[in-house]
Amino acid sequence: MPPSESDAPDALFSLPASAQGVAALPETAHGWPPLPLAAVIIDSAVPHLDRRFDYLVPPDLDVAAQPGVRVKVRFGHQMMTGWLVERHERITTGTKFVPLKTVVSTLPVLDPDVLALAERTAQRYAGNVADVLRNVVPPRVARVEKEFVDDAARAPETPAPVRSVSDYGLSDLDRLVDVTQELAGTVSRCALALPSAHGDWDAMGLLADVAQQTAAAERGVIIIVPDVRALERLSGLLESRLGRGGFARLSASDGPTPRYRDFLRVKTGQRRIVIGTRAAVWAPVHDLGLLVVWDDADTLHSEPRAPYHHAREVALMRAEAQACRALVVDTSRSVETQRLVESGHLHEIEVPRTVRHAVSPRVIATADSFNAARDPLASRARLPHLAWSAARSALEGKNVPAGPVLVQVGRSGFIPGLLCESCRNPARCRTCAGPLTYPNQVAAHRGEASCRWCGRHDRQFRCTECGSPRLRAGARGVDRTAEELGRAFPQVPVLSSSADHMLTTVDAEPALVVATTGAEPVADGGYASALLLDGDSQLQREGLRVPETVLGHWMRAATLVRPASQGGTVVVTAAREDVVGALVRMNPVSFASRELAERVHLQLPPAMRSAEILGPRPALQRFIDAVQLPYHAAHSPWIGPTPLSEDEPHGTGDYRALLFFPYKVAAEVTAVLRSARAASSARRTDGAVRLRIDPVDIL
Repeated sequence: MPPSESDAPDALFSLPASAQGVAALPETAHGWPPLPLAAVIIDSAVPHLDRRFDYLVPPDLDVAAQPGVRVKVRFGHQMMTGWLVERHERITTGTKFVPLKTVVSTLPVLDPDVLALAERTAQRYAGNVADVLRNVVPPRVARVEKEFVDDAARAPETPAPVRSVSDYGLSDLDRLVDVTQELAGTVSRCALALPSAHGDWDAMGLLADVAQQTAAAERGVIIIVPDVRALERLSGLLESRLGRGGFARLSASDGPTPRYRDFLRVKTGQRRIVIGTRAAVWAPVHDLGLLVVWDDADTLHSEPRAPYHHAREVALMRAEAQACRALVVDTSRSVETQRLVESGHLHEIEVPRTVRHAVSPRVIATADSFNAARDPLASRARLPHLAWSAARSALEGKNVPAGPVLVQVGRSGFIPGLLCESCRNPARCRTCAGPLTYPNQVAAHRGEASCRWCGRHDRQFRCTECGSPRLRAGARGVDRTAEELGRAFPQVPVLSSSADHMLTTVDAEPALVVATTGAEPVADGGYASALLLDGDSQLQREGLRVPETVLGHWMRAATLVRPASQGGTVVVTAAREDVVGALVRMNPVSFASRELAERVHLQLPPAMRSAEILGPRPALQRFIDAVQLPYHAAHSPWIGPTPLSEDEPHGTGDYRALLFFPYKVAAEVTAVLRSARAASSARRTDGAVRLRIDPVDIL
């Protein structure tokens, strides 16, 4: 029902009912605009308000109240912001209408195509359109808007000249060049697994080339990267080629003013190339020709706020709706992308085997039968002799050209995990039972452990199981590893890269570069060698995606190493044959295909769609009972509700329930879940229920 304000009759237009029970416009001295009603989406996260509400357009707001502008309206007893999405004259009710209060800005920043994509995204993820729109348009900066309003007739800037891909020496990318040169042809969506990530195959350089090729065809392009580190490298390459005015950069890390200014430049057609993090997928690019998603397996591509959409899925939906190309590219391969390839939704751009072998390093597994027989103690050592020897050869340049050595570790900090020396049980805080750690070298020297949860210091530890006061390292972080390697390789520079201090690039001089997963800098000319440590401990973590994630980390490190023909060597210290074998062959696609086959057999995501609801147990049970699934199941398809933590008493705290459903009924199931969520919200008797569709961390 439209909003009603019986307590403010002066703010209403009372419409006389016609003979059919439908209201008619009241008579006014100056008449009504041709399209007197405005459909408005209220900026509210309340599920049962996820619909369009009609408001009257006063004659003085007729020019300003255009589709796509921000407006303020009275809703109930409060003033709320919203989006004017349509002007029309369809009157289908006899109730009273409220007029628009004001137009916040005359700039129509919400495009119809982007609005349609937001509505489709809300349907796919069973969320509110208003929640999606908060990601679509950056926060408004009035001063920046005034610049564009005052200069509304500004002509689009002339794009910088585009150099050919061959000017950058990418002789091995003929097939990819063909793809980018056929943008005017048949619509196609592709997936590519890069065999290397440096030199001619430098990932950010490749993305910059693709952007230039697309812009040269006078089409728009959007490139989505997961984090600021990748964005900085890509931005630097484009700036060196096109200048800062040759592209737009959309990222929350840049601050509201630069971000909103670049957004308006894209909206007004002044920028044809857009790069950014996950929210850049919504950029209102004119004549969009290509959407690129880099490293789609990174969890940063998943929106942490409702409705929890994934940038890859939004990009593919947009590519389909706007008939443009899409490219999902990475040095590894996610199982979700492999499912899209095998189902025919994505076309595989295959790199010839000869090219892949020519640019790949030599990969050695210390746990294989040959090396295990030569060094029986390798499985117990964190840095086996084979890894130490490879690092020394790379640093000294004895058998290969000297260069930097990448050492990838699984944990940040100094000693992030402590164990009891006697019984090997994890050391826990006496206050909150959190894990104890030595945050730095000084704390380790003093024997002063700290809790990672509450921060409490403990100098008098005693194990709750055996009473021993002695501690030992359960895991070594990047800082401790850098210290140990500094002693093992004296007079060799040791660089550290982690989330606290992340390096983007390093030079070609011999050095040890110790980095956590995801923080590996790019070396000028490639690394001479890479040591992948802590593989077994990473693979022992619980989770459906652990093997895929660990292989992705390894592949990103291995592709930064020089080819085997130039002496490039990768040493991995792990024993799991399927994951290690994929790395040795440098073939992540075959591993993703096997993982997908297992998921199909077990009926697990992404072979199935999934839904997760969280909240108090009574509310979850009422929600489950209210959902009428559009297919028959012999037994309840719901898993749960179960407590989120085993330490919580039964019946208290938040609970979780899971639902797996096939793709052929996915649209119907998500529609039912969305309706049930709205009905639960309207009753206001249930506790808050949170709904997530296809969450990346479900298992």
